[in-house]
Amino acid sequence: MATEVRVPTLGESVTEATVATWFKQPGDSVAVDEMLCELETDKVTVEVPSPVAGTLSEIVAAEGETVGVDALLAQIGEAGAAAAPAATKEEPKAEAAPAPATAAEKDVENAPSANKLMAEKGLTDVKGSGKDGRVMKEDVLNAAAAPAPAAAPRAPSAADDGPREERVKMTRLRQTIAKRLKDSQNTAAMLTTYNEVDMTEVMALRSEYKDLFLKKHGVKLGFMSFFTKACVHALREVPEVNAEIDGTDVVYKNFVHMGIAAGTPTGLVVPVIRDADAMSFATIEKSIAEMGAKARDGKLSMAEMQGGTFTISNGGVYGSLMSSPILNPPQSGILGMHKIQDRPMAIGGEVVIRPMMYLALSYDHRIVDGKGAVTFLVRVKEALEDPRRLLMDL
Repeated sequence: MATEVRVPTLGESVTEATVATWFKQPGDSVAVDEMLCELETDKVTVEVPSPVAGTLSEIVAAEGETVGVDALLAQIGEAGAAAAPAATKEEPKAEAAPAPATAAEKDVENAPSANKLMAEKGLTDVKGSGKDGRVMKEDVLNAAAAPAPAAAPRAPSAADDGPREERVKMTRLRQTIAKRLKDSQNTAAMLTTYNEVDMTEVMALRSEYKDLFLKKHGVKLGFMSFFTKACVHALREVPEVNAEIDGTDVVYKNFVHMGIAAGTPTGLVVPVIRDADAMSFATIEKSIAEMGAKARDGKLSMAEMQGGTFTISNGGVYGSLMSSPILNPPQSGILGMHKIQDRPMAIGGEVVIRPMMYLALSYDHRIVDGKGAVTFLVRVKEALEDPRRLLMDL
């Protein structure tokens, strides 16, 4: 008796995924909970475990196919059972060897959600981005949006450059990153203000207590906990930076769910540290370390990347000296950290060398005024240059 392997629930608002990789092939033995394949959604990567022990008898959804929730992925037979003749199934294709059909020549079925939305909006000619030109819901939403200036056509490659180029389809995650960042620029009245912070006191405090901190809490004391605490402190004074726009309303958040932007091999993700305003330095460091490890391993769940109210992005780990971070919608503020660099500074009438860092706050000017943005950044600067202010709420 065969056991069906189906697409699991993918999370809120996610109805489709792409089969990225099969770890097993027909005829392979599998154990309970052994990973069979990896699904890629527009938000996260989901691994599908085997529900039973046995032999993978048939793969129904091949790599690259788009599947919906509860769609059939594979069949698992009893241990030792012969696999379905997958090779025989493919032979007729090899013998016929027809010329590849274009998307227009194939009977491509659009996503049901796309068909419904096209009917509602009266659209008929929508270019699909799914497999074989399949129209997805996102394609209809993009087509229905206000027309944007057409992108300049790609310049033709030189004849001798063509064979040396490689064209790779963007992953769903990369497509979503690109769309969300561009939507952020198109929607928000984004502006960036800059300041610099003398990191002397934070570095001295960290150097003095890092060994004791590690011994007691089992985690290293980094700079991110100081910046998180400083931002929480500043957000209390300038709550509009922690707010978001909903239609004609401004929604103020009486809590801080801190997004920590992290670069991974597959793209940028922003895990969220929930209720960071109620956390200690040690809890913040442990949460960041845990989320960072999950991000690198592609183990983040969608729940762990949703609900952020403010974001910190640390480009300094890559050597960035200054940048203008892009808002993570619907948030209204993001703080960019950068490289710590020794620079000559005038202190008390003398030129001294100090470890300096440029800070950048990008904010939505629709609800955050220049005064509020500058005040926020100054409060972060003050808290880092004199960490005792965090203890006294000054």
